[in-house]
Amino acid sequence: MPELSFRLRWPDETETLNYSPSTIVTHYLAPGNTYEIGDFMQRARRALHAASARVEQKYGHPCSRAQATLESIEHRASQFAERHGAMVTVMELNP
Repeated sequence: MPELSFRLRWPDETETLNYSPSTIVTHYLAPGNTYEIGDFMQRARRALHAASARVEQKYGHPCSRAQATLESIEHRASQFAERHGAMVTVMELNP
């Protein structure tokens, strides 16, 4: 199963490198696009749940690393929850 890493730029201009066990993430996030934090989180949740489901379909168990990535993103996003208009930019997707 092809893996994917994706780099995000957060509202405070910091960047994080994240992991997905599947390229299905490209159906939800596009490099160069900027998303309002709420929209981004909906997309990230759907993308990583779909990626984990693909692992489960193939190997019989969900991907714990995808879950860890989502938890990390959730934690990071919570730091900007009170910021009106906070945006996240997908810097790159690397298969």
